[in-house]
Amino acid sequence: MKVYLTGGTGFIGQPLTKALLARGWSVTALVRKADSPQAQALSKMGVQLAKGDVLKRESMRAPMSEAEIVVHNAGMFEYGLDRAGNQRMQAVNVDGTENVLGLAHELGIPRTVYTSTLQAFGGSGPQMRDETYTRQVPIRTSYEQSKTDAHQVALGYQQRGLPLIIVCPHQVIGPNDHSPLGYFMRLYVNRIMPPVAWSPNSIFCCVELHDLAEGIALAAEKGRTGETYFLCGAPQSFREIFASWRKRPGALLPRIWLPAGLAAAFFAPLEPLQRKLGLHCFLSAGIVRVGAMNWIYSSEKAQRELGWTYRSAEAMWLGTYDGEVQLLSKRKKQNLLQRLKPLDVGE
Repeated sequence: MKVYLTGGTGFIGQPLTKALLARGWSVTALVRKADSPQAQALSKMGVQLAKGDVLKRESMRAPMSEAEIVVHNAGMFEYGLDRAGNQRMQAVNVDGTENVLGLAHELGIPRTVYTSTLQAFGGSGPQMRDETYTRQVPIRTSYEQSKTDAHQVALGYQQRGLPLIIVCPHQVIGPNDHSPLGYFMRLYVNRIMPPVAWSPNSIFCCVELHDLAEGIALAAEKGRTGETYFLCGAPQSFREIFASWRKRPGALLPRIWLPAGLAAAFFAPLEPLQRKLGLHCFLSAGIVRVGAMNWIYSSEKAQRELGWTYRSAEAMWLGTYDGEVQLLSKRKKQNLLQRLKPLDVGE
């Protein structure tokens, strides 16, 4: 099976590439910079690199035309961006999805998988939801807007006859993550996390990175075209997430829980400073708004139809902690600010 993959150099992309290769499939990966450490890591796995960009549709035509499966995993995820950053995120997530899926439809690709997100459905409210759920709450962040718009693009191509499978993870967890929870974990590992947080009873269904990669590969292998699959783990409150870290040494855990409105007002002015320091805005009004909602979703359909499984929340968090500790050996000459950022290296 010949696979054309976008987003192979990203956080999800490298384990996803391994999951695809483990099935004996050949993988051609779209890369913007073939000499980057991440692209070279793919090359060492035996992946063929195809230089291009999801924002340049014609750059993908030749390598995609040979594919039997297209896996569109490329995307941009960040909070607290300035106007230009939000415009780029909208372009990558929405226009990029239009370009990839539109070209797959034009070329008659037999099978396509798109990695969406549960944020396209919005917060769940107090009860567990499945793939039949439709959004009930307003869009809260620029990222959520971009992925909601992209999800609608994908649904449109399903309706137009593209043999498309959509997978929707929630918060993805693993070492070297650039999401807010990844930054909080590094603050904890480096023993500098302030014991302050917000919305202790909000519930999340985080998913471990390698479990997600296997779920996307299973969707490519077994998923029913025209269907959507949620890929998320066991529900945990914000308070329970932090409590999971107690089995490993680190900083003090939150003891002061701020009201969400106060936390958002406090973090918003910090966004420009974080951008200036080269950090993702892990302390932002947007992440507070997202963290103040419940995200209680069921992956029962993926378990039943794809045979997908996920590890326990404790195993997910402790594995992530251990991975971050291992990465400290590559950070010996870094200052504190550098140790908070994800390492820019391939595996």
